Amino acid sequence: MGKVLVIPDVHLKTWMFNQALDIMENSDCENAVVLGDLVDDWGCKNNYELYEETMNAAISFAKRYPSSYWCFGNHDLSYLWSQYDHPGFSIVAADMVCDKFEELRDALETPENLGIIHRIDNTLFSHAGLSRIFVDADLYSMKNDLDCMIDIINGYGYEKLWEENSPIWIRPQYGNLAKGMFPKDLLQVVGHTPVNEVLVQDNLITVDTFSTTRGGTPIGNEEFIFVETVEKTWGYIDE
Repeated sequence: MGKVLVIPDVHLKTWMFNQALDIMENSDCENAVVLGDLVDDWGCKNNYELYEETMNAAISFAKRYPSSYWCFGNHDLSYLWSQYDHPGFSIVAADMVCDKFEELRDALETPENLGIIHRIDNTLFSHAGLSRIFVDADLYSMKNDLDCMIDIINGYGYEKLWEENSPIWIRPQYGNLAKGMFPKDLLQVVGHTPVNEVLVQDNLITVDTFSTTRGGTPIGNEEFIFVETVEKTWGYIDE
């Protein structure tokens, strides 16, 4: 495919989609991948209007770029799977969020463009990462057929994915990387774990540079990147 814009964890920052639209219109990025966690942020659970505004911005982006790929994050799935005790969960916005995710899916080229994990050329995109420990535990017989494995993962529900080593929860940046990401020959691009700047570890790139502290202070440099999915290279958009 070539260059894709990576949109990391949004967490109710509607302006990220405005910037993403500008990048898509004024750069050589051919597509975009959204890494999930559209919803929830510190102190926002009663702000119904902000949830609705964010979901509408996501749907508008999807309508503009229906071939874009979207990954579910743990915050997103907490609504679809009724995990009311998940941090940041908004009771007041819950029904609307579920309805808006259906609208988002309908806006895309195919329903499969919204899922847990996507492979584009030599690059895997997911919210948190596909680890060898998860594959060995749940998908050992599929190890030689990655595309089949991805299809299976995208069909998984709460019982398989609501655990610490899954592609929506794992934090390999905190020591699990030694156990290995799967497979070794592909680049993986993930969000989920806030970083000060894009973090490169072996074949893993972590890009959640837009998340904030409880007080609203940005943790990272709030810069978008592109990924060249064939060559497995990346760069900041302004380079």
